[in-house]
Order: sequence, then structure tokens, then C-alpha cells
Amino acid sequence: MSYSEESLDKLESGNLEEFENSFKKALDNDTPEILYSLAEELYSLGFTSHAKRIYEQGLKNDPDEDVYKINLAEIAIDDDDIDTAINFLSDINKNSDEYLRALLVMADLYQTQELFEVSEQKLLEAYRIAPDEPVITFALAEFYYSTRNYRKAIAEYLKLIRQGVTSLSSVNIVERLGVSYAEIGQFENAVGYLDQIKQVDMNSDVKFELGFTYLKLKDYKKAIGVFEDLLENDPNYTSLYPALADAYIEDNQVDKALVTIQEGLSVDQYNEKLWLKAAKIANRASNDQLVTEYLIKGLEIDPENYELISMLADWYINNNQYQEVIDLLTPLNDENSLDSILKWNLASANAELGNINEAVQLYQQAENELVEEPDFLKESALFFREVGDVQKSNQLVKLYLQIVPNDFEMNSLLDDY
Repeated sequence: MSYSEESLDKLESGNLEEFENSFKKALDNDTPEILYSLAEELYSLGFTSHAKRIYEQGLKNDPDEDVYKINLAEIAIDDDDIDTAINFLSDINKNSDEYLRALLVMADLYQTQELFEVSEQKLLEAYRIAPDEPVITFALAEFYYSTRNYRKAIAEYLKLIRQGVTSLSSVNIVERLGVSYAEIGQFENAVGYLDQIKQVDMNSDVKFELGFTYLKLKDYKKAIGVFEDLLENDPNYTSLYPALADAYIEDNQVDKALVTIQEGLSVDQYNEKLWLKAAKIANRASNDQLVTEYLIKGLEIDPENYELISMLADWYINNNQYQEVIDLLTPLNDENSLDSILKWNLASANAELGNINEAVQLYQQAENELVEEPDFLKESALFFREVGDVQKSNQLVKLYLQIVPNDFEMNSLLDDY
């Protein structure tokens, strides 16, 4: 038994002190080949400092062996020592047997630094050197996939499929193709690939993507079937709840949609988007109490969420809860955080409650951006007429009639002046 094998045995038995002794003996006595195997094993087990010592010793004894440089570069990357990693990798000559691997490591390094153009250049250089090497094509495809350049990713994945490569580095190429097609809206192609994946190979992400693709294809029954299967096997997959609820809505099963979104809230109660979705579904189900409850709960999580604020303000207006509108929107208006639509809501609420000065100011502020919105012009024209500002009302009526010239009521109002 070599000292390297002995050190691994000691490590496996948990005897760290004897492991260290055997490791030192291995460094002094074992061949470079045996030590290299030990380093690979130690690196995989997380003992990077020990692997590093072996690689450094190997490089010292054989400065021209580039494999040590690459391995040391990878360890430097793990330690976030980017400059050291680049120095090791840049020292590898283009004629080296390890140059292709160096390019791949450099591509990964630059991608983690968000230097995507440089990363792509390294991968394309590797591809020019070895265009028929699946690992290179796969690395390029994965780069495009991770940077959401799905059309280019598809082209590379298809090259692998044509070479008969359907799986590499535990990645299902067919799955990648299906997801990529779905991301660019080619759902027929997407489902064609995703449907090929065996049930045993379908993880939660693939099931969700397949269900989502069926949803986009308006095949709601199949979408529901896939999502329900995902729900049964992975109830903590939170993205499925709004998607399954949408499928139920489209299939006219509103009650099931509401139950589904409520189940989602029990799993992911701090997701304000889920509360908004729940409010919309409760509205479809005509459950007024839940609409308000869900919107308020969502705002407790994210008080500045515009969609929640807007929907709650509209809800209060439509249900004549004008003081609630004022309580909701006035603090935001004081902070200059309201857009013109919400200022309009606040103006309407103040007008209804007789807060004339506040309403006048708000209608005037909203007018700048809503001068082409006929409903706003009509409402504000009638308001200014009621409070006696005939000139302002007349101005707004004229603007309104430019958009809706055949409104008899408003034409007669203008004639009255």
C-alpha cells in the first residue's frame, strides 16, 4: 500500500492525526502519478489545501507540466484569488496539450466575473480548435443558456443531438432544448422535446416547464395534469401554484384556482406577488372579503408594491370606500410617490367626501399626464362644474370632445356655457 492509499484510509476512518502523518510521507515518497491521484481525491473531498500542496510540489519539480497550473488556477478561483488564477492560466502556451482545458477554465472564470464577451471569446477559440469535441460544444451551449441567449444555445444543443449526445455532465440535452424553445416562445417545439423525457428523468423544473408550455399552448387539461403531478410530488415548488391556478381559471374552475392559490400562500406566505395573484383570483370568485384581506396582507410584506396599491385603491373606489382610499394614498402623495392614475383615485375620493381644495389640487396635478384620457377628462370636467369653476370645466369638456365627439351629454354641457 502506498502512503497515499494509507492516508486516504486514515481519512476515511476519521483519524486526522494519522492522516496528516501519512500525507507527509506520501509527499516525500510516492510517485508523481500516485500523488496526483491523491490530490484529485482530496480535492473532491474538500481538502483543497492538501491538494494544493501536492500540485505546488508537482509544479516545482516539473515546471512545464501545465496540468498543475490549471488545477492550481481552479483552487485559486475557489479561493476568489482571481489574479493568481489568471496568472496560472495565462502561462499555458497555445501548443500545450492542456490549452483547451485552460480556455474552458478561463471562460468559466470570466463568466463568474460577468465579463461575458471575454468568456464567449475563450469558448469560441476552443470551438475553432476542436469543433467536433462535444465537451466544447456543450460548454458553449451552456454559456448561451446561462446568459439567456436561447437561440444560440439551441443551435449548439442541436449539434450535440446530431452527434448522438443526449446527456453530458449530468445535464439532459433534450431538456435543455425544450426549455430553450419555451423561453423564446416556440412552444410547439418545446413540448416536442419535453414530451420525450422519461417520467423517471423528469425533475420538478422539467415538469414545471412542460406544464407551463401546455399552458401557453392553451392545452389546459394537459397543463393541469402536469402541474397536479408536480404538486403531489413536490408541494414546496412554489412557482407551480400561480401557474396551476391560471390553468384552472382558463379551464373555468375558479373555485379550484382559489383553493390552489391559498395552498400556495401556506407554503410561501412572504411572497407579495402571490398575495396579489390571490386577490385577483378572489375577485374572480366574487369573494370581496378575501380580495381586501389579500391585498392588505401583500402590502404588509411590500408597502411600496405599485400593483398592490393600485388594485387596492381601485377596489376601494369601486366599492365607495373613499376614506379608505384617502388613508391609503395620502401618505404616499405626501412623499410624492403617486403616479397620475393614483392621484386621480385620490382626487375622486376627496371629491366624493367634499374635500374640495384637496380634490382641485389633485385633479390639476393628474391632468398633465392624463390629458388624453377621456374618462379622466369627463370626470374632472363634471367636478369643476359642480364646484363653480366654469372656465376650467369648459376647457376640459373641449379636450374631451376632441377624443369623444359624439358624447351627447358632454356636448350639451358645453352648449350650456
